[in-house]
Amino acid sequence: MGKAKATRGDRAGAATTAEKIRAAAEELFCLRGFEAVSVADVAERAGVNKALVFYHFESKAHLFDLVLARYYDAHTAALAGAFADEGALAERLHRVVDAYLDFMADNRRYAALVQQQLTEPGTHARIRRHLEPLLRFLEQALAGATPPKGPLAGRQFFVTFSGMVTHYFTYAPLLGALWGGDPMSRAALDERRAHVHWLVDAILARLADERPAKARPARARTR
Repeated sequence: MGKAKATRGDRAGAATTAEKIRAAAEELFCLRGFEAVSVADVAERAGVNKALVFYHFESKAHLFDLVLARYYDAHTAALAGAFADEGALAERLHRVVDAYLDFMADNRRYAALVQQQLTEPGTHARIRRHLEPLLRFLEQALAGATPPKGPLAGRQFFVTFSGMVTHYFTYAPLLGALWGGDPMSRAALDERRAHVHWLVDAILARLADERPAKARPARARTR
């Protein structure tokens, strides 16, 4: 009995230590980027011995991958969950916009991390691997409204939607001084939300105009 309790306690302690290390790595990576953080930095921030970092995570690169995976898995799940409920395409995309903005507001430091890593070729493959599910999700979501190729293809809207949401959070530290207010306040975020919703409506309206006449819903004749 006593041995079983000790084993459970050891497992709980190991899980707590691993989570402390992961949380410390997440904080440091988001503050400094991958290259500027060492395993010793992570150990110091977590308050553990450096050897424990290697015990729980085989390398700094592995730890970085896990931090990215945690973020992107939650990111993809939030958007897919918002789109999954029934409704017209416009309704579903507006729910996705709300989920996207809410998710980034809760994970704003990741916007800066990803932007920073785009300047580091050594981590491109890791970012690309996690971006692909998001790209495929949006392409499938817009499959009935956009062509597979060209300027109106889903891949173009992936860049457009990503930019108009994430760039707000990467620019936020500068916007306060430029705007004379806190861009992270509830009022400012609601204003940004309304602006992005307006853009979605404008894009959908233009897409509807671009569709061939035979593909458009028939309009009721007026008497």
